[in-house]
Amino acid sequence: MATCIDTSRVEPKQTHEPDRSNPDHHGCKYVEYCRPSFCDLVSRVPLCQNHQKPKLVDEGEGGGDIWLAMVEEAKIDVKQEPILSNYYYNSILSHKSLESALASHLSSKLSSSILPSTTLVDLFASVLAEDGEIIEAVKKDLEAARERDPACVSYVHCFLNFKGFLACQAHRIAHKLWSQGRKSLALLIQNRVSKVFAVDIHPGAKIGRGILFDHATGVVIGETAVIGDDVSILHNVTLGGTGKESGDRHPKIGDGVLIGAGACVLGNLKIGDGARIGAGSVVLKAVPPRATAVGNPARLIGGKGNPIKLDKLPGFTMDHTSHIHEWSDYVI
Repeated sequence: MATCIDTSRVEPKQTHEPDRSNPDHHGCKYVEYCRPSFCDLVSRVPLCQNHQKPKLVDEGEGGGDIWLAMVEEAKIDVKQEPILSNYYYNSILSHKSLESALASHLSSKLSSSILPSTTLVDLFASVLAEDGEIIEAVKKDLEAARERDPACVSYVHCFLNFKGFLACQAHRIAHKLWSQGRKSLALLIQNRVSKVFAVDIHPGAKIGRGILFDHATGVVIGETAVIGDDVSILHNVTLGGTGKESGDRHPKIGDGVLIGAGACVLGNLKIGDGARIGAGSVVLKAVPPRATAVGNPARLIGGKGNPIKLDKLPGFTMDHTSHIHEWSDYVI
């Protein structure tokens, strides 16, 4: 909190004692110190032309406490841009845990005139408190965004602004409700997520940890789809069925898979661990582990009999193009 105070100013003397009976006094003092004056509207912190991701506190082997890192990042952002002080206080700095902040932030995003945020925040907080595995998955998703997306400059940047991340966490809550038989409520959350974030994930779908929905607009994932750990999926990807049949009808995506923008994977088929699906591809058959499938309909690079195997997990490398020289000599 002290990072928000401009030490070049002299704090005026108080002419009266603060109302300590008011529970909001602490928050009001924060806003009083952090609300910018006219001269603060332009940040006095010089911008670096070669902007790089900042090194976070408590980072090291085995990682650190992501929540503490987010709090420190938020303080730095507020110091650089005081105009954001109220937003950061309500979203991050007024909370004592990642669970509390996530429940509050999601509820503010997904609320409507007939579905108030006060109702949603209690629901989300209760689900997160009940299932500790969800918050562990949330941390892995934050790490995935920061490690794989060059546009992600900090954990707090992802938490506040990445709609793919937020849609995934809302789905985790909806899936928990779905598994408890609270299907109407789960479907309502799906509908709000689809409308607000343009990401449509059926609450019955199962999603692992370390997921990156990069940009995320137009992502559609069906009811019986399963996504493994450390998967990266770009915008306009569909994991869908092939008709009106019921039952188990959607794709099963292995660990470490990369699915490029605009790809469609249709039917109850398996995409093997570490496989890569090229942008715009339409996949109608199973893809072996560490193979690359491209085209419409998709074909394996190297052929079905002896597909070329990737030596690194594309879900981590985010490599979309290294296969091109294998099949094309076209040069722009």
